[in-house]
Amino acid sequence: MLNVLKTTFWQQHLKSKSTYSVCLKQYKKQKPQLLQSLKTVILPQNTHSPLKIAALVSGGVDSSVTLHLLKEQGYEPHIFYIRIGMKDEEGFLDCSSEEDIELTTWLAKYYGLKMDVVPLHTEYWDNVMAYALDAVRKGLTPNPDVMCNRLIKFGEFEKYWGKDFDKISTGHYANTVFEEGKTWLATAKDPIKDQTDFLAQITYPQVSKLLFPIGNLMKSEVRTIALKQNMPSAQRRDSQGICFLGKVNYVDFLRKYIGEKEGKIIELETGKILGKHKGYWFHTIGQRKGLNLGGGPWFVVKKDSEENTVFVSNGYDPESQYQKEIHLTNFHFISGNPWENTDETHEITFKIRHTPDFTKGTLIRNGENYLIQSTIPVSGVAAGQFGVVYDKDSRICFGSGVIE
Repeated sequence: MLNVLKTTFWQQHLKSKSTYSVCLKQYKKQKPQLLQSLKTVILPQNTHSPLKIAALVSGGVDSSVTLHLLKEQGYEPHIFYIRIGMKDEEGFLDCSSEEDIELTTWLAKYYGLKMDVVPLHTEYWDNVMAYALDAVRKGLTPNPDVMCNRLIKFGEFEKYWGKDFDKISTGHYANTVFEEGKTWLATAKDPIKDQTDFLAQITYPQVSKLLFPIGNLMKSEVRTIALKQNMPSAQRRDSQGICFLGKVNYVDFLRKYIGEKEGKIIELETGKILGKHKGYWFHTIGQRKGLNLGGGPWFVVKKDSEENTVFVSNGYDPESQYQKEIHLTNFHFISGNPWENTDETHEITFKIRHTPDFTKGTLIRNGENYLIQSTIPVSGVAAGQFGVVYDKDSRICFGSGVIE
């Protein structure tokens, strides 16, 4: 590259009919500028006004590799590790974060980057945990990971720390695209690891500020990079989303904060009482294990929160598990409604749980709410979960609504 710049220099000055000695003096005099030009060619995005990037790092392999990729592009991200946890009698039960912080500290030292540990325990409890407990009490199935992304990782963090940075980098498998004058949330290259369903409630200012360095990589490629860089997290198992309960058992958690109340387990088709349970909040739609009923398999297909009743159906694939219509309330469009001011039916794909599979359907506006009509019956439709809507090619994530 330097030879190319030298050649360009001589061509320009010899064309001006300067003598060789004059050209040589001018070259020596301008050599520092030529070297600076070389840096500009290699890192054009970072020479004159470098972006300030806050990198959210958990210690896992995905967020670790984002640091390597950002450094390769010439950035100097500031690492932030977010600490969250649950309340107990003495304060907060933290997630198993000691190892995570050690791994993140190693990365900061290895790459020569600044690092801060951010305590958001109170904010997590007041927002995410309060939402989750309220939903469970109402007989709904919450998704705390979705709300944690919107309210904590890109909400409270932005309010206190992220506001001082141009971009926020995260280890999610997702992408953004800029089309029609807007930034849109887009699916990742790896369909198995795609996490756009966990991001389907974020706001437009949030998606506009996010960077997803691994969005165009397969998981295997991410691990390969980590292995080549000898990262301690290279072979670490994937976490199950952001920390919700840490090492605390989910049933014990619900028992502690909601309690127990005996109720009936009833067969939906016959009305026959099959057994008892200790609270409808311990059971989710589609659940098969833990019912302690003979003659199974039995599946939870409905809950009545007012009567504290759990309804079940028998068989390996009961028809009562399935439905083709999914009603959504409080629908949130991330980058605005692409079908604004129209009541037409729109071809879409959608998800009702974290899965690599997209289901085809149509989206119909019904007043302030929306209805998904699936092309095939889908199982395990749980009230309180999010119905996530994508374009018909499963490329753009438009947003999500709460399943009624």
